[in-house]
Amino acid sequence: MPVNVGSMNIDEAMDWLFNVRRFGPDRTLVPTRRYLELLGNPQNSFKSIHVGGTNGKGSTSAFIASILEAAGYKVGLYTSPHLERFNERIKINEAEISDTDASRLLSDAKVVFDEMLVYPEPMPLRFFDILTGVCFKYFEEQGVDFGVIEVGLGGRLDATNIITPLVSVITNIGYEHVNILGPTLEDIAYEKAGIIKENIPVVTGETKPNILEVFRTVAKENSSELIQVEEYTQHQRLSTGSDGQIFNLKTPKKSYERLRIPLLGMHQVNNASTAVTVAETLAQQDIVIPSKSIVAGLENVYWPGRLEVIHREPLVVLDCAKDAEATEVVRKTIHDDLNNRRIIAVVSISSDKNIEGMIEHISDFTDHYILTKHSVTYRATEPERLIQEIEKYHKPYEVYLEREEAFRHAVEIAGPDDMILVIGSVYLAGDARSYYARLFSE
Repeated sequence: MPVNVGSMNIDEAMDWLFNVRRFGPDRTLVPTRRYLELLGNPQNSFKSIHVGGTNGKGSTSAFIASILEAAGYKVGLYTSPHLERFNERIKINEAEISDTDASRLLSDAKVVFDEMLVYPEPMPLRFFDILTGVCFKYFEEQGVDFGVIEVGLGGRLDATNIITPLVSVITNIGYEHVNILGPTLEDIAYEKAGIIKENIPVVTGETKPNILEVFRTVAKENSSELIQVEEYTQHQRLSTGSDGQIFNLKTPKKSYERLRIPLLGMHQVNNASTAVTVAETLAQQDIVIPSKSIVAGLENVYWPGRLEVIHREPLVVLDCAKDAEATEVVRKTIHDDLNNRRIIAVVSISSDKNIEGMIEHISDFTDHYILTKHSVTYRATEPERLIQEIEKYHKPYEVYLEREEAFRHAVEIAGPDDMILVIGSVYLAGDARSYYARLFSE
């Protein structure tokens, strides 16, 4: 690898990285493999668990990492996108990568990026290629035992699919990025199933028969055991509240009683069950995770922005739901667990999403809309488009294009027993989290 003679500071590094092309035609992993070779194949320096799916893959990754950390391992966690700070994407035992390390490693990556552009046959790297290499190199330098690696987009052609994990995980399948992954759920499932590796067990939380058939076919082709969480586990929720949930979980190996998780919603019980299944599956690789580590890991997981309660009076809840499958989960959680309040929804949705479906779900529980635009403004849907859908449900709405005005106004009109729900985008949840942290600390 060439020596970097000029390092960027963190602002310069971020400006460069976020201006690198993200998507495009003729995607292959050839440039990614070459890039990682030039970095010394750092992904081979640690054991890994690969987590894909449409929704829940971040939460599931956080549960798995927390369990491994509770078992005494040094654990790297790679997730995307971030809520508030780029550094959140790369963590070791909950500590984010520093600006110094991030800028240094991005400066090194830029040297490789520039070199690959002037090959006789140029090999352009994309945003996520670069970031993935930076993550793997950092994990190598820091000597992590495990890397819990979340897929960025799809699976088969995702930059993270360079790794050979101990376990592959696919949470579920929904409609997303159909222009890239394909128009049908089966097409999307096939792309996600691309992370299944030969003789490597795959754990899935998916329940739809047509999708499971895709997974079974790919697993069989790779001589891989397919472990379906709903068949492997039985769970019973005992209680739920704004502080979290308690449930019992039974697997073929163990009965866990009164497990606690701080995350809300029955879907998080499912994600936690998936993480426990993964932890038990590691025994096939002679890695036995003690029961007490599973209990502690679930209880101590930190995964903000997922029905996260950040204030009590009024109840302020942030959620990253960014597609119709996710808003349906939120709708169900609110009806089952949080349905005794007037709800003010602060909403912004990216223009490439199923806006009709998302607004239908949100309108089912909200009493009042405040519409705004999230910080990635070129992707944010204009409020006029959201209003077209909202008016079908005869819900009152207001428009505040400035995000902070929208967040502030929600608090101004909310009574102490009301709920403010910020929903529709990861970017919006991150914007709100930063704003309300300042507001409620005053």
